[in-house]
Amino acid sequence: MGTSFTDLPLWEPSETLKQQATVTRYMRWLNETRGLQFEDREALWRWSVDHLEDFWASVWDFFQIQAAHPYTTVLQERTMPGAVWFPGAELNYAEHVFRNATTDRPALLFRSERHALQEISWDELTRTVGALARALQAMGVQRGDRVVAYMPNIPQTVMAFLACASIGAIWSSCSPDFGTSSVIDRFKQIEPKVLIAVDGYQYNGKSFDRRAILAELQQALPTLQHTVLVPYLFGEDEPLPAALEHVVPWNEMVREPGELHFTPVPFDHPLWILYSSGTTGLPKAIVQGHGGILLEHLKSLALDMDLKAGDRFFWFTTTGWMMWNFLVSGLLVGCVTLLYDGSPGYPDMGALWKFAQDTSMTLFGASAAYVAACMKSGIEPGKQYDLHHLKGFGSTGSPLPPEGFRWIYEQVKPDIWLASVSGGTDVCSAFVGGSILLPVYAGELQCRMLGAKVEAYDEEGKPLIDEVGELVLTVPMPSMPLYFWNDPARKRYHESYFAMYPGVWRHGDWIKITPRGSAIIYGRSDSTINRQGIRIGSSEIYRVVEGQPEVLDSLIVGVELPGGKYYLPLFVVLREGETLTEELKARIKTQLRRDVSPHHIPDEIIQVDAVPRTLSGKKVEVPIKKLFMGVPQEKCVSADALSNPQAMQFFSEFAPKVQRLRDGKAS
Repeated sequence: MGTSFTDLPLWEPSETLKQQATVTRYMRWLNETRGLQFEDREALWRWSVDHLEDFWASVWDFFQIQAAHPYTTVLQERTMPGAVWFPGAELNYAEHVFRNATTDRPALLFRSERHALQEISWDELTRTVGALARALQAMGVQRGDRVVAYMPNIPQTVMAFLACASIGAIWSSCSPDFGTSSVIDRFKQIEPKVLIAVDGYQYNGKSFDRRAILAELQQALPTLQHTVLVPYLFGEDEPLPAALEHVVPWNEMVREPGELHFTPVPFDHPLWILYSSGTTGLPKAIVQGHGGILLEHLKSLALDMDLKAGDRFFWFTTTGWMMWNFLVSGLLVGCVTLLYDGSPGYPDMGALWKFAQDTSMTLFGASAAYVAACMKSGIEPGKQYDLHHLKGFGSTGSPLPPEGFRWIYEQVKPDIWLASVSGGTDVCSAFVGGSILLPVYAGELQCRMLGAKVEAYDEEGKPLIDEVGELVLTVPMPSMPLYFWNDPARKRYHESYFAMYPGVWRHGDWIKITPRGSAIIYGRSDSTINRQGIRIGSSEIYRVVEGQPEVLDSLIVGVELPGGKYYLPLFVVLREGETLTEELKARIKTQLRRDVSPHHIPDEIIQVDAVPRTLSGKKVEVPIKKLFMGVPQEKCVSADALSNPQAMQFFSEFAPKVQRLRDGKAS
């Protein structure tokens, strides 16, 4: 972990920029209405976490939250898990989106590999969402029913989500590049009533027909009553496969006008269900509420990201990543939300930079892996495209290395604000990230987010400064999961975040808090596979790999590398007499691509004699990852804790190869 960090900032905000920032306006408002004064951003953060209830009450008032019923108290008690926020309040997330409707600017801008740039006006968005809400209710969708989407990042997906939110239905989505079993593992848990899906999608110039998969989903989801089909690859008159049943064309859904109404729901009524994979069992179905997401996203977008009405906000994401939900919430602060569907490298690595130019984009968000791909391609966006509107660049998904920071300033724009952020699907927001009030240092996240009491803990639960520890939250956030679906005793919820430090949220990232209050993220401390910002549980990969007749056991570990890269080796134990042929490797990769995700194909497949396991039979994924991150074996796992300690020898001998990759050297 020996990267050196300079004391010279790459960028500092001008006094004008600081005075125009929304967070500065918020601090002036706090002074006028609360009599509070803060000398700097660090003092404001400290107040926001030490006076938690006062802070979130101020967010409610500053953003003028519209509630059909008022709240009785801000927070019943500061317990985790189980914090109850704003009891008594009734509101609706979608109502806060549409209060920004205007004729002055479009609501959405959209481009894909198949479509030229198009605008969606607020009037069109209002009319379509109203019609969809009416049609869903006519299908029998009621408050609390689940509506799922197998959709790309297109305007119809945003419209369908807002229609669900307006009537109190619960939204959940998967990207259409997810394979059948991954989608079923997610959607079957939540028993949806309606599926909204495209007939196919295009990526990297290739078309992918998804109609046969839709038929499989219908068969696997017995609670489905209707499937709404959006024509994307094929025309509306294209005959459907006979196996597809109860299909309603999109055009029928939006044909009959419906006035847009908003159903008031309790603060903690579910808004959507996201998925974050653990290392065992099915993906965790994370339930987040209308009120918690509304307050967190208003705070995060306006006070942390400095987005304002009229800004043109973009994040390159699919609908299977929480950044899609975060992007859509740009509408809450009056942004023009920019949608792009397709490969960031098609027809070349200039695709998204041209999109930035053509849309007058003001904030461009992407993954650290995308920045690394741009660097490798030799592209010079600042010279090749007109980016004079671009004020900020956001990076997330994995740690952005110092050279990635420098590339942004050298090849994109020298006066841009770079916000490297880190958070999680689990709260659909950031824990640490950027502030336009602070300087930017290479490799560092500028600060801890307002209202997020982030600390680095050692193994005994003591806070660390300038040392690497576990990223924890010591006070609750409103957007924390209400619960996991189908986890009635909250057992899995507790095990996911609170097993290591009782009453304290452990997120599963390694973090260092610097003496100046900035942060450095060192990747995952658990064994979730987080590649290109898309998290998959190792168990999903094992189900496919160990489904091969030759494979007896397997282990997969993901390791962050310099330059935003990610090394993903798969180790397999084969049945006696079998050998690891090129045909078997190709078959494993093909099935993982089809059934799990094209983003999680292993870089190497290596045959081993045995997978190390604990005395209770669990694979020792976390110790192996620590070993690959440079931690000595004796500090990773005790031999007494293993049922087959001799199996560690291969991985100890393999670790130097990974270390060479992490040092930026060829293997």
